[in-house]
Amino acid sequence: MKEQEYINYTRIAEAIEYIQQNFTKQPTLEEIAKNVHVSSFHFQKMFTDWAGVSPKKFLQFISVQHAKQMLRNSQSTLFETAYQTGLSGTGRLHDLFVKIEGMTPGEFKNRGKNLTINYSFAESLFGRILVASTHKGICYMGFSDDKQTAFSELEKRFPKASFIQKKDEIQQNALQIYTQDWSKINKIKLHLKGTDFQLKVWEALLKIPTGNLASYGTIADLIQKPKASRAVGTAIGNNPIAYLIPCHRVIQSTGVIGSYMWGTARKTAIIGWEASKSNTPNIWV
Repeated sequence: MKEQEYINYTRIAEAIEYIQQNFTKQPTLEEIAKNVHVSSFHFQKMFTDWAGVSPKKFLQFISVQHAKQMLRNSQSTLFETAYQTGLSGTGRLHDLFVKIEGMTPGEFKNRGKNLTINYSFAESLFGRILVASTHKGICYMGFSDDKQTAFSELEKRFPKASFIQKKDEIQQNALQIYTQDWSKINKIKLHLKGTDFQLKVWEALLKIPTGNLASYGTIADLIQKPKASRAVGTAIGNNPIAYLIPCHRVIQSTGVIGSYMWGTARKTAIIGWEASKSNTPNIWV
């Protein structure tokens, strides 16, 4: 990603945060542009270039009112929706070749002991990202504007591992997901440290089609634990793979976007961007 594109995303994230804080006032294009210190003309063009739609259209995808309306209007069951939008067409193309492999009980217990982890930093549509891999697959991918903070989070997850700052083929393949041409991506393998419950939740997240949203209750139903919404929320909050495992597609049943490990403004930006690229955005109920 070019440096200017990253600067544009930073301004877009600031604009989204401003909108969230002033949503009830319905700020105008001019007010939003002024807050990020650019002209309204330049902001309109910058935003449209990044999202593919105008700021006004983009906000329709992320407003609470819009989410609530979609929740009310959806008549499909979970599995009907999964079949109709998840298994037909290209909306979920990248999800279909992401495969999760859990670490062995020994690797889980030893907190990364005897594991060698390569890591590198890259730019993405949604800001700077750290990606890390073992010889089996991607073990961590997280957004962070500060490199030391990102690396500290990686170390915390694997305190006994050996780390090498090196970009390898596994990482490069996974990072292709942020491009528009997914045809060049091989199957992405994830090598994750998690409990059986967490792994089931993370696998369920892969079934949410691009441009769609699900509630915590929906994920609990999908893993056949309908009374475990709170535990599902905790597992989603511990997801170690940003974007590839789409925890950003889970919102509260009321339509509120909710929290996100890598920032609510970033979550909102991703949801809006995916919805703007989808022909048939929907809410699972």
